[in-house]
Amino acid sequence: MAARSRQANTRRESKPASHATNGHGVPLRSLTEQALDSYFTSLNGHAPGHLYDLVMREVEEPLFRAVLDFSAGNQSRAADILGINRGTLRKKLRVYGIAG
Repeated sequence: MAARSRQANTRRESKPASHATNGHGVPLRSLTEQALDSYFTSLNGHAPGHLYDLVMREVEEPLFRAVLDFSAGNQSRAADILGINRGTLRKKLRVYGIAG
């Protein structure tokens, strides 16, 4: 666990928080816009339904997994990074079946 913690600290220090990219210099916002454009194109004129819920389901699970990995499984630290209450994080982890 100590090695994992050191690895998480190294990852955190090597990438500024203000640089939200996918590791290849592409901003997360741009990737999101591309994904949404693709989604709307694939609808072929059909009306989208419950888009907010769909996007949240698609984004939250990988977000929680990545932040838990980054925080070496420390839920308190993960909740702090996410800016949410630890209880809220624990509830979401149960919803997505993520062991914390």
